[in-house]
This record gives sequence, C-alpha cells and structure tokens, in this order.
Amino acid sequence: MINEITLKQVLPCVFKGMEDTERIRTSQIWEVPSFVFNKGCKICIQAESGCGKSSLLSFIFGNRSDYSGQILFDGKDVRRFSVERWCDIRTRNIALLPQEMRLFPELTVMQNISIKNDKTGFKTEAEIMGFLERLGIADKRDALVGKLSIGQQQRVGVIRTLCQPYDFIFLDEPVSHLDETNNRIVSEIVEEEAGRQSAGIISTSVGNHLLLTSPQFVSL
Repeated sequence: MINEITLKQVLPCVFKGMEDTERIRTSQIWEVPSFVFNKGCKICIQAESGCGKSSLLSFIFGNRSDYSGQILFDGKDVRRFSVERWCDIRTRNIALLPQEMRLFPELTVMQNISIKNDKTGFKTEAEIMGFLERLGIADKRDALVGKLSIGQQQRVGVIRTLCQPYDFIFLDEPVSHLDETNNRIVSEIVEEEAGRQSAGIISTSVGNHLLLTSPQFVSL
C-alpha cells in the first residue's frame, strides 16, 4: 500500500533555467519544497498545454526520470526502485490513464479492456459490461477501437484503467472529448471505484475537468 506521494522541488529538466519565470513561480507543484498527494485525495490539476501535466504523471508512474528534485512514495525515493518493484506498483498501487490512452486500434473494445483485466482478475465480465452500459457503449463491445470516436475511446480507456487495484489513480485529460453528461457518468464511476479502495484521484485538464465532488484545484 502507498499512503502518500511527495514531490520535493520537482522540475522537468526541460524547464531548467526557467525557475524565475512566472510559469514556475506561480506553479503550486513545480519547485515547491513539498507537495503531497494523500491517499483518498481528489485533485484536479489545471494548466495550459505545454506546462508539464503529462510529464508530471509520467514521472510519478516511473516512465520518465528527466526531472530534478525528488519523488517519494511513503518517504522512499522512487529513483531507487527496481524494475520488479515498479512492475508491482503499477499492478497493485498506481493506475494511470495517459492522455494518448494507448489503446490497440486493431483490437475490439472488450479485448482492449481484457488485456489488463486478464492480468489482474480485478473485475468480472458483468462488472465491465455494467461500465460499458452506464457509459453508453455496450453496443460497441465487439467493435474495433480504431473505428470509435475519440470520446468513445476515452470511455474505453477509463474502464480499462479501473481494472486493477490501486491506492492512487491518475487520469490525464480523461474527459477532454466528452460532453457534460458523459463527464458526470465517468466522474461518478471513478469516484465510486476509488471510494471502495479509499484511493486518491488525481486528474489533469486544460479546461474541461473531471466533475468530481468537491475536488481540490491545483495550478501547475
């Protein structure tokens, strides 16, 4: 279990030399002495394009290490983690929906979701179908993902991300192509699932944010 993720003076290497600019000085995350994500939190990170939202999530997920400062999981520096430990963390502790979703266009909706769920065994087929029905895409179960709209793909991506246990779920612009109705349904599902695990929810947006109940808004 991970109870706390702490960022200490974290700054993407690409922003080196920009420490005195307004972008960095006004950020609530970059270069601050300590910013903490606590288990059970609900945070919406807002920023313009190019401010490092996706980079931040990649740093926390261990996909990238091109940053200065420290990222700590319960006080332990993630730079010291082995590949095996990262694999375990990504299976049991941290779920991530990247902005590009990383779905397989040549596979069906259910095949894309099953890629993760077959590994974790976290959801039953009935539960997955329940998600698809609530999100209005049950009839797309056997459709190729590459034939879906971006908004439909986002809904598939959210469902796949939920098919694992986690202490924190990170969602990078998960509803950028959804209308308010589908945004609310996605938000309800994410909150319900996170609530069952007392998990933290961290989402990013450039404007159309996840409609969580009483979230904390943070400027990047």
